[in-house]
Amino acid sequence: MPAEIIDGRAVAKRLQGEIGKAVVDFENETGFVPGLGVVLVGDDAASAMYVRMKRRACERVGIHSKAEILPASATQAEVENAVRSYNADPSIHGILVQLPMPDHIDEEAVLNEVSLAKDVDGIHPMNLGRLGMRGREPSFTPATPTGVMALINETGAQVEGAEAVVIGRSNIVGLPVALMLTNANATVTICHSRTRDLPAVVKRGDIVVAAVGRAEFVKGDWLKPGAVVIDVGSNSVPDANSEKGYRYVGDVDYAAALAVAGHITKVPGGVGPMTITMLLANTLKAARS
Repeated sequence: MPAEIIDGRAVAKRLQGEIGKAVVDFENETGFVPGLGVVLVGDDAASAMYVRMKRRACERVGIHSKAEILPASATQAEVENAVRSYNADPSIHGILVQLPMPDHIDEEAVLNEVSLAKDVDGIHPMNLGRLGMRGREPSFTPATPTGVMALINETGAQVEGAEAVVIGRSNIVGLPVALMLTNANATVTICHSRTRDLPAVVKRGDIVVAAVGRAEFVKGDWLKPGAVVIDVGSNSVPDANSEKGYRYVGDVDYAAALAVAGHITKVPGGVGPMTITMLLANTLKAARS
């Protein structure tokens, strides 16, 4: 029997509807709406597109948004000052620093400038550190890993006691989602380029999160029958049948995995919509704090 599709778009739409209602209630109670401030540096087309998508999502749920768009030639001081201005702005409750930034910008220094109370993307070094410490709670958890966990929960899978395999160890997805799975009492293995016999390790996973950034890297026969598979990847590959000449695929060989997995996300339409939704939820949370 083919895997059940985890429809990230449908889940995101439902949750955004709930957030929109909560924003209306919040405005009725307080007289103002939550605000999100975005910092974008440079002219990277993908980053600009993501910022537009996030701002449109804010508009849909009634969250106020601002964008500070700086040229690729912006200095370190100019970028940090943009963040500081949002820290001081009472109408802005959450700050999103769009990554990546130009090579001459020290991203960690910029992220360190974000107020912990406004770190709605959950990637301030202190918030990530708290996520990895027992008995410590981060102000916010990172948007994409939080979306991953929400999709896993949608399946009804038993996370506690499950074997979870995370492929990829980035600060944005791999490491945070591994920590969140650990905090949910799964037994977690983090895989990377030095992992020996990767297919055999992946095969143990009741839950598999693929976040390696390589098109269709994870093969169907690597998976344990019935596994929950969350594909975080978004890779463009040539496609002569597409008007654009390319299409997006995930890190998992979807067609092959469909016959093995119990639940699986599609690309696009899986994790992506959830990332934006969790950012909205965190912005509302920040306004309430």
